[in-house]
Amino acid sequence: MKSLTCTLTAAAMTVAVFTACAASNPPLPSAAEPVSLASLAQGDHRSEKNIARNAYRHPVETLEFFGLHPHMRVIELWPGSGWYTEVIAPFVKEGGRFTAAGFELEPNPEDDAPAFRVRIGNRYLDKLAKASGLYGHVEVIAFDPPRKTRLGIEATADMVLTFRNLHNWAKEDQLETVFQSVWEVLTPGGVFGVVEHRGAPGENFASGYMEQDEVIELAKKVGFHVAAISEINANPKDSKDHPRGVWTLPPSLRLGDHDREKYLAIGESDRMTIKFFKPDI
Repeated sequence: MKSLTCTLTAAAMTVAVFTACAASNPPLPSAAEPVSLASLAQGDHRSEKNIARNAYRHPVETLEFFGLHPHMRVIELWPGSGWYTEVIAPFVKEGGRFTAAGFELEPNPEDDAPAFRVRIGNRYLDKLAKASGLYGHVEVIAFDPPRKTRLGIEATADMVLTFRNLHNWAKEDQLETVFQSVWEVLTPGGVFGVVEHRGAPGENFASGYMEQDEVIELAKKVGFHVAAISEINANPKDSKDHPRGVWTLPPSLRLGDHDREKYLAIGESDRMTIKFFKPDI
């Protein structure tokens, strides 16, 4: 097997860009196998564990609902381990551009960068490097309100996506800041796609659940319009009253073996799926 060599450039250790290597593993789809969201969601580059979550997260239907196409400049906020990156980045590799926003690349005492976010960031970079031929040119930037709020040059992104992250920013009273950052980087007509754990009115952010109407009202306050709301990721089995909030359910299963079969039968959380857009004004 040929060795994997990639090029990594960094500016103040907050931005990293990977360029596709001549040889990489896993291999790219062949010309006879066109790259589609469906083929990527089931691709050999994904673990069995990640593919199994398709049944709850519906990546193909969700991304089609948001209107993703291969020539977009797409930003994913706080992509975590890269579950959605595995589908989006290869899809836009040839004709678009993919940016992952939310990582620190090294500790910075002056900036008080949380150590766990540095660890997540470096694991994410390793993931890209090990399959750079698949992911192509990926930009990785730090985004951690209120310390770092800039997502790029104003009005340059076609789509910004976030999956199950709103409660994190809400707990820190930074949700409006995040929505404002998204507004600034989107082009007129650009899409802001949101998937979030959906709770009952008055839900405590610490549970991981958010109230859908409050999310919509905040987005409207910033200036967004609602293009459509989907029930793709709804789960009527989710009673939303679990001892450890959304983390009681799969994939976290924070209670361990206690009532494990019960929570496995429920599945992942009930989720809102909202397509916002920035009007051309």
